[in-house]
Amino acid sequence: MKLLQAIAGARYGGAEAFFTRLAVALHHAGQEQRVIMRRHPDRANALRRGGVEPMELAFGGLFDVATRWRLAAEVRDYSPDVVLTWMNRATSKMPSGPFVHAARLGGYYDLKYYRRCDYLIGNTPGIVEYLINSGWPSERTRYIPNFVNTAKGVPINRAALETPDDARVILAMGRLHNNKAFDVLIQALSAVSDAVLWLAGDGPLATDLRTLAEEMGVSARVRFLGWRDDAADLIASADVLACPSRLEPLGNVVIEAWSQAKPVVASSSLGPAHLIDDGETGLLVPIDDVKQFAAALVRVLDERDLAGRLGRAGQACYETNFTEQKVVDQYLDFFAWIMA
Repeated sequence: MKLLQAIAGARYGGAEAFFTRLAVALHHAGQEQRVIMRRHPDRANALRRGGVEPMELAFGGLFDVATRWRLAAEVRDYSPDVVLTWMNRATSKMPSGPFVHAARLGGYYDLKYYRRCDYLIGNTPGIVEYLINSGWPSERTRYIPNFVNTAKGVPINRAALETPDDARVILAMGRLHNNKAFDVLIQALSAVSDAVLWLAGDGPLATDLRTLAEEMGVSARVRFLGWRDDAADLIASADVLACPSRLEPLGNVVIEAWSQAKPVVASSSLGPAHLIDDGETGLLVPIDDVKQFAAALVRVLDERDLAGRLGRAGQACYETNFTEQKVVDQYLDFFAWIMA
């Protein structure tokens, strides 16, 4: 079976990172494929290091006829059996052809971009439910979760991040956007004594969040790390992973923390609420509740037995459901199913 994958994508993002991981994993599993992506040197180099040589196109707006022409030429040249597109732009620009067209959705997207698809993949049960409730046939829908980088993290030198060795470290990762609710976390930090927050990410709210940290009197305990490529090492160095999102369809960071047996405190947004069994594999608090988020962080930081139990249970859940092998097998089964 010949697979063609295409993604436009942003500079940074969870879907883009998972696309890279999956393409490399499928290559290692022996899947023949061709990969087309929006120009991005770092992502292209990551694919090449994994043995995948991508084709890079502009994936511009309405008047970008060159990308449409190159996509059509690539489809004719490669003659794929299955095309897997990611998100709106790559899906809408993909020409029709004698192949099975599937699209992978990691959010609650407008289905007008997916009308020409044969099958849709949702990476959470909530997204699959949304697709079906929006009129997409259930028999042409499949739930396949994400997997995360399985490399064991190596604790980093805290001094390099101006953090004392005996400090309690709260880690949060993601785009600095209103959906991620890092403002809630910074406000909660004022009630969590002797803790340092590592905030790894970049985005439109970077300046606003720095200002908020100053206003809350916690700027001396917040480290704005920018976008990082060493998530596993950061997780291995932290005491707890915080995910305060207002809107989080999946919550890759939760799975990443579980893979390293780290405890998680998260808001009860859709993704984390699906993943986490409250009190067993993590602690869930209401969305936008600063007081309860702070209290949950204090519990995990103060009660080491609780932290250890949550971390071990999360790791067991990860090993059962979210390893690379298990997810790759589901994709290969899906491809075989739609080709049958």
